[in-house]
Order: sequence, then C-alpha cells, then structure tokens
Amino acid sequence: MRKTLAVLALLVAAILTQAAGRAQAPGAPRLLVILVIDQMRADYVDKYGHQWTRGLRRLVDEGAWFRTAAYPYMNTVTCAGHATIATGALPYAHGVILNDWWDRDAGRSVPCTQDPDFPYISYARPLRGGASPRFLRLPTLADELRSQSPIRPRVASLAMKDRSAIMMGGRRPDVVAWYNMTAGGLVTSSFYGPSPTPFVQDYTARHPVEADFGRTWTRAMPADRYLFDDDASGETPPAPWTASFPHVVQAFPGGKPQLPYELWRETPFEDAYLLGLVRATIDALRLGSGPGTDLLAVSFSALDHIGHDFGPWSHEVQDALFHLDGIVGELLGLLDRAAGRDGYVLSFTSDHGITPIPEVAARSGIESGYIAPAEVEAKAQAALAAALGPGKYVAKVTHTNVYFAPGVSAKLKEHPAALRSAIESIATLPGILRVVDGATLGLATAPSSPLLKAAALSYDPIRSGDLILMPRPYWVIKGEDITTHGTANAADARIPLILFGRGIKRGEHFQSASPADIAPTLAFLAGVTMSSPDGRILQEALAAPPSRESSRRAGGQ
Repeated sequence: MRKTLAVLALLVAAILTQAAGRAQAPGAPRLLVILVIDQMRADYVDKYGHQWTRGLRRLVDEGAWFRTAAYPYMNTVTCAGHATIATGALPYAHGVILNDWWDRDAGRSVPCTQDPDFPYISYARPLRGGASPRFLRLPTLADELRSQSPIRPRVASLAMKDRSAIMMGGRRPDVVAWYNMTAGGLVTSSFYGPSPTPFVQDYTARHPVEADFGRTWTRAMPADRYLFDDDASGETPPAPWTASFPHVVQAFPGGKPQLPYELWRETPFEDAYLLGLVRATIDALRLGSGPGTDLLAVSFSALDHIGHDFGPWSHEVQDALFHLDGIVGELLGLLDRAAGRDGYVLSFTSDHGITPIPEVAARSGIESGYIAPAEVEAKAQAALAAALGPGKYVAKVTHTNVYFAPGVSAKLKEHPAALRSAIESIATLPGILRVVDGATLGLATAPSSPLLKAAALSYDPIRSGDLILMPRPYWVIKGEDITTHGTANAADARIPLILFGRGIKRGEHFQSASPADIAPTLAFLAGVTMSSPDGRILQEALAAPPSRESSRRAGGQ
C-alpha cells in the first residue's frame, strides 16, 4: 500500500511539473519589464550618455537600440504615452488622447484617470476622489497576459504618477501604486481591491517621504562634466529654490504646507524612493521566480518635473539622468537576481520628450515663444461673434484643443464661412503653424501630410476638440511650466527605445519604430496575443525572427 501511494505521489509530481513547464510558451521569459523614464528626449543618450557608467549605459551598450524611434501621433503627453506603451495602440484607438480633456456633457475638464466610483486608498494622509482605467478602451499587455496564461501571472505597476501606473497596470494587477503630493505618500484605488496591499503599507511605514525633508540635492559629478550653463535664461524653479545648485528639500516660512512634498518630487530622491518600492514588490510577489511569465511596469518621473522647470539643457536634468543611471543599474541587478540574467526581457522608453525653454532657444537665434490659450479663445470668440452675433462660442481651450460651447458646432455647419473665419483668425497668432477642423481628421480621409496624420492618430470624435492647433517647432502652449511638450514636433515626439535581455540581440537599428511596438513585441516573446495593436513586432531585435504565423498571432491579426 505504501509502495502504491509512493508511486501515485511520483505520478502527481510529474504531472504538476509538466503543467508548470507548459505555464509559459517555450522559450518565454519568466519576467517582462516595462521601464519608462518620463520626459526623456532621444538625444539625451547622445548628449549626456558619456556621463553614464551603470544601468543606462548597460542598456545602450548591450541592448537593441532603435535610434529613430518616435511617437507617430500629436498629443505627446504622459497619459497618452503610457496608454500607448501598454496597449500597443494609438490614441485614436485606445481613447486616452490627453492627460485631461473637456467633457462636453458635464461641462468640465476630466482627468484621464478620474473615477469617483472607485475611491482612493491612501497609504499616507486621507485623500478625496477616486481613480481607475475606465477611459482606456483597449486591453493592456498586462490584461492579455493575465487572461491568456494557464497559470495566473503576477502583475505589478509602480510609478510616481497615477496616469503612469494606472495605464500600464491594466484592470486586474496584483498591485498598483503611485505617489500623490496631497496625500504625502503612496496611494492606490479601490478599483484594484477593497483594502491596502500589506507590503506596500509596510514599505510606506518604514520609508516615509518626510525622511528626505532637509536633504540637499547637490551635483553628483564635478562641475566641469556638465554641458551648457547651470543658470540658463528662463529657468523657473519653485521657490525658495534658485536656478543654481544646491537645492534643499525644505519648508518655507509662510509657504504652503505641501511645499516640501512638491520640492521632493523634483529631485532624484523621488526616483530612489520608487526603486525601494520596486525592490519590496519584487521580493513580496517573487516576480520572475514562478512557472509562468510575470510582468513588472515601472515609471520614473523626477526627470519630468525637473525638465518642466529647468529645461532639457540644464545641469539639473543632466544630474537627474546621472542618478537614474545608477538607479537603473540597481534595478537591473535586482532583475538579474530575481529572474536570472537570461530570465527576463526589458523594454526601455519614454512617454514623450520636451521642447527647450523658448528663452534659451531665442538666444541661439531660433524663432520661439509661447502660445497663450486665452489669446486663442479671444481670437475665436471675436471672429465668431463678428460672423454670428454676440454670444458665448468657446467653452474651453485645453492644450491644442479648442472646444466650442454647446450648440455651436451645429450652427457652424449652416455657416461654414464663420468657421473659416475663426480658423483663419487663430492662425494669425505667432507660433501657430496650422489650425484644423477636427471633423476633417478621421483616418478614413487618409491625410497626406505627416502633420495631419499625426493629428488624426490623436483624434477622438468624442473627446477631442472641435478645432486642433498645430504649434510651430520651439513654440509651447503656455501653462504653469516654463516649457512643456505635447506636439508632433521632433523635440516632443522622439524618445529612446531599447529592448534588452532574453531573446534580444544587441545592436543599433534605424528602421521606423515607436513605443506602440513594445506591447506586440513583448506579447510575442511571452506567447500571447494583443487584441488590436497599431504597433509591430520589432523582429530586427530578436535573436530568432518570428515565423509568419506567430507574428500574426502576437499582432492580433
């Protein structure tokens, strides 16, 4: 009897072992990693790469680097970028056109992650409101991996912005967490579960953000290793900082209570904090150690906050990248130990670039400047009032989108000359290259101009504006920041794209590529199918090119 039981036990063990072996496609990695550095221009690698010696350097030297990668659409902003990376689709399809847009029915702006039906769960101070991926119309790579894997993969999405973590995490991850300045720490949403994640709660308790208050951010390299000027024209750091190092994370007499939290997120300390959370997550979930293929998505954002205030040629941006080089080096070390050096594949990219500060560009004789939304609205209002009589015609100007007031679009169909007058009036403003009637941007019309095609790929008939503005290069839409992004111009659209790890051969590639190619490529390597990607499999980077049949499968065709 004992002998029979022993034989049965061996048979059961063999069956379980076989099942575990079939939990992932043959040759599939144990871990997929999506690494995003917010607001990293493509040319940072060429300009500042000589300052790197660790993680970023390892990715450039050992990975498959797509030198001409760029977003093909116009609205190059954080929420749209992360949604594109996660789904392999473009904004016209996944629906996330901007960080926020005007809701015509509600008569207000709607952030891309806002969802009052799912309240925040804060690991720090209480926080009102709620969030979810409700506006994302397509499944993410995480969703497809979760639904198609025979053994449940472990999925984590970690970032310092809600729109980064939520877009990459999909709908059923194990953990999603991000930093919120009002809460003064990490938060998540009840969309992902009714209670806090214990190990995130523990990490927050052991590593409060306030522990960094009083620290000073100084140069990590000798001053002569930095390019350009430290205190360039136009830099506008938050008070009490000046435009030169050092920068102290501190309260300011008479200042707002949340100021230290705001300053903290504009330093490399923020990125180091996120790395600590990544380490805790890898350990708690044992990412990369199971029989299937897990997914880890990470988005670092300090560079974005710094770039908006100091500009891309600043010493602060260079120093943040130097720190990120070390942080990415530590991340790669964590992945090497968790999944084995040949057990994971990593994609590295950014959600958008950044336009230089107009004052800095002007010093070099480049035509540059600011486009004021109030002036755009005034031009449109005056032209339409002259043609149609007194009235309120513009509801909102949000970034490159002009939204008409209720009923105006219908009226303009009967008065096309009034619409042309508004378009021509706005186009007289300095910095405006072109103004387009949004209704003409459907992809079915197959725009011949690359700029019109980029606008069409960002256009959604419900969420986009009635008129679309196209800024000239080096002109930015004026907002709270001294410089920004969000256009189809190369400064905003070109970003790094590198694949690294299992099944990837090192080298430089000059074929057309975009971050929309990441999800289809990782899906192919994991043996799953993306539903309807616009991106392609980057087969040039694969050690073994995919077969025709497997390419169709991963591409959802």
